[in-house]
Amino acid sequence: MKKLSKKKRHEFLDAIYDLLFSQYGKLSCSLDHSNPLELMVATILSAQCTDARVNKITPALFKKYPTAHDYAIANQEELEDDIRSAGFFRNKAKSIIGACQVIDQSYGGELPNNLTDLVKLPGIGRKTANVILGDAFDVPGFPVDTHVTRLLNLIGLVKTDNAVKIEQFVIEVVDEARWVNFSHLLINHGRLVCVARKPKCEQCVLNKKCELNLKNNC
Repeated sequence: MKKLSKKKRHEFLDAIYDLLFSQYGKLSCSLDHSNPLELMVATILSAQCTDARVNKITPALFKKYPTAHDYAIANQEELEDDIRSAGFFRNKAKSIIGACQVIDQSYGGELPNNLTDLVKLPGIGRKTANVILGDAFDVPGFPVDTHVTRLLNLIGLVKTDNAVKIEQFVIEVVDEARWVNFSHLLINHGRLVCVARKPKCEQCVLNKKCELNLKNNC
């Protein structure tokens, strides 16, 4: 796909959003949570792990560690055992404890509600911070995960795996009221239809817009 002007990019992304919205509607985060801290922990656990698996782990975890202080003083080996089935449990436990120590000591036990402070927390990157902002604080953000990256590349809108560049590419032209749901829509579509191993192009509402479809005539 040739490089689009800002106006054409706006029109194209709006069309993508409208097609996906017609298929799935308004979506919410698939990670179960009841407050920002729980969402932060669940999002850390979701790296290289399915949301369904995370949702099986977190009920007992949230009951055992209801506050940032509880995680901050947790025994790391014990927390590792609590989250072992999520994979990469040592790094994840370290990130959760480290982030919660900062939250407990510097923010009175409450997660900050801005990107600048969130990304300073151990284990919290821009994607996780945007998830927290959008779904816990209702602050517009566009989380870029592997599904978002893959779909926007396959469609032909971007030619990069750089999440920050992809985020800026989208938020520059898409209305901010759509950012959070747009990310959810792309993620959901990537899980259900435009799957990594074998995209179901014949079932895809984007097939007439998609460079992959045009290229492969699928």
